Amino acid sequence: MRALSTDASESSTVRRRIRRMSEEGSVSKSRVQRVAAVDWSGDRSAAGQRRKIWAGVWTASVAGKVDGGRVTLEGGRTRAEVGEWLIEMARETPRMVVGLDFCFSFPAWFVRECGARTAFEFWELVTSGHGERWLAAECEDQRFWGKHPKPVEFRGDGLHRMLRATDIDCKLAARIPEAERAERVRGIGPKSVFQIGGAGSVGTASLRGMPVLERLRDAGFSVWPFDPAGLPMVVEMYTRLNTGPVRKSNAAARAEYLRRKSREDGAYAALPHGVMKRARSSEDAFDALVSCMAMTARRGEFAGLAMPLDPEYKVEGWTWAPGV
Repeated sequence: MRALSTDASESSTVRRRIRRMSEEGSVSKSRVQRVAAVDWSGDRSAAGQRRKIWAGVWTASVAGKVDGGRVTLEGGRTRAEVGEWLIEMARETPRMVVGLDFCFSFPAWFVRECGARTAFEFWELVTSGHGERWLAAECEDQRFWGKHPKPVEFRGDGLHRMLRATDIDCKLAARIPEAERAERVRGIGPKSVFQIGGAGSVGTASLRGMPVLERLRDAGFSVWPFDPAGLPMVVEMYTRLNTGPVRKSNAAARAEYLRRKSREDGAYAALPHGVMKRARSSEDAFDALVSCMAMTARRGEFAGLAMPLDPEYKVEGWTWAPGV
């Protein structure tokens, strides 16, 4: 486990605390004492990042009760600042799980084409300058699309090539029986990490998020599923799987969704007024809060997460899905 601080004595203390946690008995909800769900942004400008990046954070009560705890909803940070903030919280509370809303890697064929054997090697390429070159308007690799039409090789029978296995199996909810699938996955359509322009350009957010992933792992986080499950941990999430069908861009629809949740779910009913007000105010804040609530409700699952069955998960990664 990598240290959570550059200070040697503090690093040793943190490593001992993490080791004790891994040696404890059965997993319970109280093992995870903090959850942070971050709705990400690939915006180039610092001002855009501060406006668009939101994080919902649940922190267990001091008494360590299974239920309860405190929820906050925060914005105003850049990508780099979010990374350092998460590291600081993990120093304080190592039993922490973080969900980040972007793709942690690319399809395996592309990673290997770039000369990388693992996602970690691919992150190094991205961080060294390849990421921004792929995002540039004058990029010669036309497979990065959105600023120009989708390439022919990603159309028709080639559609699957621009998606990872998890984009198909997890985000398209392949485990749902066909008779129920249309209703269950309405509004849930995965985007390709090669898309770097237009609505839902996940590629931009992902390429600019991988350097932060590298920083978090260097600081001591396990990045699932590339690393075995261990706390503190980072998982890839997809906010649409957490919210379900809702017109998130519509303020009235967001407000109605939250009102319904407050009637049906005591955890939502207990949220502070200010948190609910911020969640109603923007789609990004809404996604962060709802994802935080979904992850918190299932926090007992994280320390025991199994590795995916797909053989390429070590290269492509996998999306955590609530209840799967």
